[in-house]
Amino acid sequence: MRGHALAVDIGGTFTDVVLRAPDGRSVTDKTLTTHRNLLDGFFRAVDLALDRAGIAPAAVDDVTVHATTLVTNAVIERRGPPTALVTTKGFRDVLRIRNEHRYDMFDPQIEYPDPLVPPELTFALDERVLADGRIARPVDAGEAAALARDLAARGVQAVALCLLNAYRNGANEAAAREAMRRAAPALHIALSSEVSPQIREYPRASTTVMNAYTQPVVAPYLAALSAELSRRGFPNRPLIMLSNGGVVGTQVAGTFPVRMIESGPAAGALAATHFSELLGADRLLSFDMGGTTAKACLILDRKPLVAGEFEVDRRYRFKPGSGFPITIPSVDMIEIGAGGGSIARIDNLGLLKVGPRSAGSEPGPVCYGRGGTEPTVTDADVVLGLLDADRFLGGDMQLDGAGAEAAFARLGDRLGVDAVTAARGVFEVVCENMAGAARAHATDRGLDWRGLPMLAFGGAGPVHACRVAELLDCAQVIFPPMASVLSAFGTLVSPVRLDLVRSALDTLDTLDWDAARALIAGMAAEGRAALAEAGVAEAGATFSLGVDCRYRGQQNEVTAEIPMAVAEAGDAVALRAAFEAAYEALYGIRLPDVAVEVVTWRLAARGPIPAAPPPPLPGGAAAAPRTHRRVAVEPAAPEVPVYDRAALAVGQRIAGPAIIEERETTLVILRGWTAQVHASGAVIAERG
Repeated sequence: MRGHALAVDIGGTFTDVVLRAPDGRSVTDKTLTTHRNLLDGFFRAVDLALDRAGIAPAAVDDVTVHATTLVTNAVIERRGPPTALVTTKGFRDVLRIRNEHRYDMFDPQIEYPDPLVPPELTFALDERVLADGRIARPVDAGEAAALARDLAARGVQAVALCLLNAYRNGANEAAAREAMRRAAPALHIALSSEVSPQIREYPRASTTVMNAYTQPVVAPYLAALSAELSRRGFPNRPLIMLSNGGVVGTQVAGTFPVRMIESGPAAGALAATHFSELLGADRLLSFDMGGTTAKACLILDRKPLVAGEFEVDRRYRFKPGSGFPITIPSVDMIEIGAGGGSIARIDNLGLLKVGPRSAGSEPGPVCYGRGGTEPTVTDADVVLGLLDADRFLGGDMQLDGAGAEAAFARLGDRLGVDAVTAARGVFEVVCENMAGAARAHATDRGLDWRGLPMLAFGGAGPVHACRVAELLDCAQVIFPPMASVLSAFGTLVSPVRLDLVRSALDTLDTLDWDAARALIAGMAAEGRAALAEAGVAEAGATFSLGVDCRYRGQQNEVTAEIPMAVAEAGDAVALRAAFEAAYEALYGIRLPDVAVEVVTWRLAARGPIPAAPPPPLPGGAAAAPRTHRRVAVEPAAPEVPVYDRAALAVGQRIAGPAIIEERETTLVILRGWTAQVHASGAVIAERG
């Protein structure tokens, strides 16, 4: 720890900033996200934190880390430039055929998001790589150059090259890129053999297209960010949070922007890992509810689960299979449209629904006074008395309580109830939505969620956490320090990390270990280069290895973690044992007489985990309530005590119902819960 460290997380509604001093003291703040130019909100938040700390940019001589929704927003809002897809002749319809899977067999009206590349911008080259990697037909450089000139004439800015079997041999893709760049140097070209060198054509094409589509947006953004930080006097180049729970330099992030899609939520999961270590909790449920979405992630053995594939832009009730598959390692979580800005409505059956549509920051909830007219979760919290309209963001952002009540009066009229009852219904519906998503996420992974402690954070998470915990049979809720900006804090405790993947289908009994070791060595070299760009010395780099295996005849794989020594020794027995243990943990069975196939190798290159000094302990004497106010979560609407979190003492106990306010969020302790201040500064609430 050399000096101050800075972290900025741009979310769908708010941009959060954490400025941490060497002694662990932190200055935090939030400002509304500026979607038209994200850097406006970025530097507005940074300036607020620097002014409150009374320091200049030159004092931020530790890391500057950034997590952003830029990539996700570009995909969902279709803000990318004209992008083309180039495939092998005969495979132009890969984005429309998808994988021929119907995610709901009994609904004839299922929908998929429109591909990012329209049919008229999909082209093919007359080339061929065989399944074993041999080149049957090389690329015709003249054909590739003519295509590049045609694309430039059409106004195309980005190209995704996804040739058949390029995951086994990317030589044809590299040759095509070289010819196309000579003919049209301004084109951004992404190769599937570099972005996603994995088996299965459609997911590989989907991932490569998304990388190409967002590269012309992200690369200039990161360049402008680095230039503005330097111009303002910040001494270090920024690090960028990735979906896998690690940070890298801007060069890697700008080249592979698809790796940034879940950067903010991943940072929250890493913050949850930090507190699982701090509090000695081997297992917990991370619950992050912001202004636009809510995320749940399981922390097991003090580590988040990491998946090799996830989906973006699900269009049908957030069902798996209804979005774009992305084959990059990502922290395994479930994300639903249930945030403070989620809009309440009445469906065709007359039932109350909440989300997934969100008011975001523009115009935002009705109570923001920025033109919103539809009632949201935040409006419901104001109507119920959970949020103080006069003290939102410490009083810096006055809320329109009367506007929120009027919006819920209109909703209540349609439901035949008063405004408070309608708001209470929204509170219950959104909590049940989040609890249901967490149950499904845990059940799909064969895990029992009941009894797990819950770490609640995000701007809206602490408001709803106790009720969600009750629905999940959780007996303990942990409200960490800096709960509202914890994802930004999470970037400061995330290691430099890059996950690399290579598919090479083979049978375990006849596996070519020399080829496998060469493949692993290539990934390790790429990982070292990425870590070096982010400032990690070679001596500080560590590597972990995973292998996706399956029983012969099966379609899906299971990832087995193995020591590097297993690959070095070519130990097929140890690899099979690791796979079967992972398979049995997931499915409860082993098939010892069935051959095992090795499909994909995974390598994670990591730097050291950053040291985080403990924050100063809270004050000495037990604090009395600052005031009382009526809270209508219960029909009786009792007057409940309201405490300032900063005034609470270590060990102080507060019985619910009670409200604990901090500048950026509010902790709601329901009846039947008792909260106590932990020595770490966390407030831990327990039932009973």
